Amino acid sequence: MAENYDVIIIGSGPGGYVAAVRAGQLGLKTAIVEREHLGGICLNWGCIPTKALLRSAEILDHSTHLKDYGLVLEGKVSADVKAVVARSRGVSARLNSGVGFLMKKNKVDVIWGEAKITKPGEIVVSKTSKPVVEPQHPLPKNIKSQEGTYTAKHIIIATGARPRALPGIEPDGKLIWTYFEALKPDVLPKSLIVMGSGAIGIEFASFYRSMGVDVTVVEVLPTIMPVEDAEVTAMARKQLEKRGMKIFTSAKVAKVEKGAGSITAHVETADGKIQQITADRMISAVGVQGNIENLGLETLGVKTDRGCVVVDGYGKTSVPGIYAIGDVAGPPMLAHKAEHEGVVCVEKLAGLPNVHPTDKGKVPGCTYCQPQVASVGLTEAKAKELGRDIRVGRFSFAANGKAIALGEDQGLCKVIFDKKTGELLGAHMVGAEVTELIQGFVVAMNLETTEEELMHTIFPHPTVSESMKEAVLDAYGRVLNA
Repeated sequence: MAENYDVIIIGSGPGGYVAAVRAGQLGLKTAIVEREHLGGICLNWGCIPTKALLRSAEILDHSTHLKDYGLVLEGKVSADVKAVVARSRGVSARLNSGVGFLMKKNKVDVIWGEAKITKPGEIVVSKTSKPVVEPQHPLPKNIKSQEGTYTAKHIIIATGARPRALPGIEPDGKLIWTYFEALKPDVLPKSLIVMGSGAIGIEFASFYRSMGVDVTVVEVLPTIMPVEDAEVTAMARKQLEKRGMKIFTSAKVAKVEKGAGSITAHVETADGKIQQITADRMISAVGVQGNIENLGLETLGVKTDRGCVVVDGYGKTSVPGIYAIGDVAGPPMLAHKAEHEGVVCVEKLAGLPNVHPTDKGKVPGCTYCQPQVASVGLTEAKAKELGRDIRVGRFSFAANGKAIALGEDQGLCKVIFDKKTGELLGAHMVGAEVTELIQGFVVAMNLETTEEELMHTIFPHPTVSESMKEAVLDAYGRVLNA
């Protein structure tokens, strides 16, 4: 006889495990099915380990200009790539074990295997075809069972996404990498081509450049980090190129030729010319696609679009009792969006009152390159495209005392307001630690704050955050320090 649950979640990434925790908190009998590793891609192969790598890169960057801070270091600082990678994997392992603890704490059963939805309210779990990727990550002790049939009133799909591959330029794990291989190189390549300049591509480009690798970025669209405000990305590009990175925009990799230990990319530029670029390795960072295969969705009639499950603001699919959250439910494909969707989905299906649907317009985006880029809401171009009458404010970090003291005065804070109502439509930042600052604007937007409340908010001095208030003041002709 099949074991019955209130909620079964397929996938234990940020969306899945947070949904499981919330379900457990609400007293729902909950199980989570995982086929490979707790924490999903984000914790094991994405957000967390990449930030550990980038922290090492940041410290190495600072060490190259210690004299600017009046410091002298005898000898040259160099990177031990094996030690850098080992630290990154260690950070991941620590958090992986933490997810297992959270499942046990919240009385969530962990079912190890691959799940297929056979009908609404029923899944069959078979033995996983993928072994646990990291042998040092032990299976959690609170595994309920493995293969078998399970039933639940609610089934949540949280299977995430995987790297997208272009025909003819498929990653091979040797010369053409995805983020999996890029996260743990045995040795540093001397040269690298990065195909795609979204957050994943630019973060790896930034890391490897800091490690001393000759990096070339190829982006098919006119700007790097295409989802960001053009003014911000222009400033970021200038700083990245100043660090020695070569960037091609409005260009595409038409084909590649593999050698014994190198790869040659035929890069077609906007004018139709072909430039051949040879490098030791290439990273394919042309986006991701949802893991919707082998779940039984087609048979059940669950609606999908462009490789993702179609859902409403509460995670409901076209089939009652089946939900989807996170990357598999479409863009923006961000861990924090997945976590929020998981909580919203569970609270709604549990019948809690006043549950608000996920507002994708208030999901912040962060890119942890050097310099960092962060944003929320509409870009200036998008606001104009929508016909909004706007006020735009800007404040340069070059006029911010803390940024100057840090030696990181190349940055910008930009805000966009509705001219008639004072509604904050968007905020965009580039510079030191802006990924930590952007949440102030996210909170402001969530509270429907206008320019008046922001102007009357006291920001501590000296902090880089003061640039946020100054940008607001600038939008209304009242900037004080520029």
